[in-house]
Amino acid sequence: MTAKIPESRASAMWGGRFEGGPSAIMQRINASIDFDRRLYAQDIRGSKAHCRMLVRQGVIGHDDGAAILSGLDAVLQEIESGTFVFRHDLEDIHMNVEARLAELVGAAAGRLHTARSRNDQVATDFRLWVRDAMDGMDGALKDLQAALLDRAEQHAATVMPGFTHLQAAQPVTFGHHLMAYVEMVGRDRGRLADARRRLNECPLGAAALAGTSFPIDRHETAAELGFDRPCGNSLDAVSDRDFALEFLAACAICAVHLSRLAEELVVWTSAQFRFVKLSDAFTTGSSIMPQKRNPDAAELVRAKAGRTIGDLNALLVVMKGLPLAYSKDMQDDKEPVFEATDTMELCIAAMAGMIRDLEVDAERMRAAAGAGFATATDIADWLVRVLGMPFRQAHHVTGRIVRMAEDRGCGLEDLTLADLRSVEPSITREVFDVLGVERSVASRTSFGGTAPDTVRAAIQAARQRWLVT
Repeated sequence: MTAKIPESRASAMWGGRFEGGPSAIMQRINASIDFDRRLYAQDIRGSKAHCRMLVRQGVIGHDDGAAILSGLDAVLQEIESGTFVFRHDLEDIHMNVEARLAELVGAAAGRLHTARSRNDQVATDFRLWVRDAMDGMDGALKDLQAALLDRAEQHAATVMPGFTHLQAAQPVTFGHHLMAYVEMVGRDRGRLADARRRLNECPLGAAALAGTSFPIDRHETAAELGFDRPCGNSLDAVSDRDFALEFLAACAICAVHLSRLAEELVVWTSAQFRFVKLSDAFTTGSSIMPQKRNPDAAELVRAKAGRTIGDLNALLVVMKGLPLAYSKDMQDDKEPVFEATDTMELCIAAMAGMIRDLEVDAERMRAAAGAGFATATDIADWLVRVLGMPFRQAHHVTGRIVRMAEDRGCGLEDLTLADLRSVEPSITREVFDVLGVERSVASRTSFGGTAPDTVRAAIQAARQRWLVT
């Protein structure tokens, strides 16, 4: 006759050696089901692969394997239909699924956990989830690149001021400016792809930390789950969270890029700039000032970068002092990743929406591009290129010309040839070929430069590089 397990321990599948149950506070701090339920699809997928491997290896029988697989399908259907009851006393998604499986198929369910531990189980589930998140984020970033490229193509020749120190520096085109963000997002996608390659090793079969004595085939389960190979060391397999840290680092850098673009939208939509306008879809009004149109979506994207950076920092601090192998601290690895994923998904979508939504005031941009003697560098370059003047000398001569225009309250293109020759007698009328913002941008034909034709070529190359699959 089987002894009855006391109720205080019957709810805990690990409770065989314990006489008493955990306190209410212990149950609360120990439970992760409120957040790790998000791993349900990956948990069931990993369990099915493990089950099939156990059957093929003769570790469990075909009938038990079939019952387990059928039961796991039923659990998945219950969760996705919303009828599944998640229990806090079962701590996590793994125990919740296993307990419900036992209710559905009986004793056969107990064979599923042969040759594995929750340690390798959760490590596998989490890698599968992060891999899915990476793939989803890559798709969202690709859409953002498409939005940026479409806008850049429309405005390949729209002149605007380029800034350093937020001071007008040299004229560029709006298309060229947007292409800078296409490059940034491309690097973000590259970081995700690079991290995904390192992530793509399977912990399943490492068991608690030392491997298992059962004749399992880890290469088989790795292949079925879409991994390139099994993790090479059982200790590392269960204790590694580099994949989560790399994912969060990629998210944090991407969030910084989005924040920089968001800041520019905030500046550009201000009354002082008025370069672009956002519609009602991405702005709000003021409760007291009826004239206001606030770029709240951009401001929130800018703010949420702080949360994503914080998520990375939080997991780094969790991991920094942990000995091998698994420690319960690592239960706190998921919430930062889940939060960062949700945040980035929203911010990327919002940014793509704003880029597609904005209206460009090309005349306002062009007028601002001509302010602040932005073509001064073109004069200096002309002096070097045509007259053979050393650049430092050309810089000095151009500075005197700028001071003359500033004193007279006119633009550089408004000075006469006589005015220019009063500073440098060797200047010829051809210098006027480089003055004016349109001539300035058209002259920047070097690879990666702002000349409209160069920008158009860069757009086509970027479409081939980033959007063609």
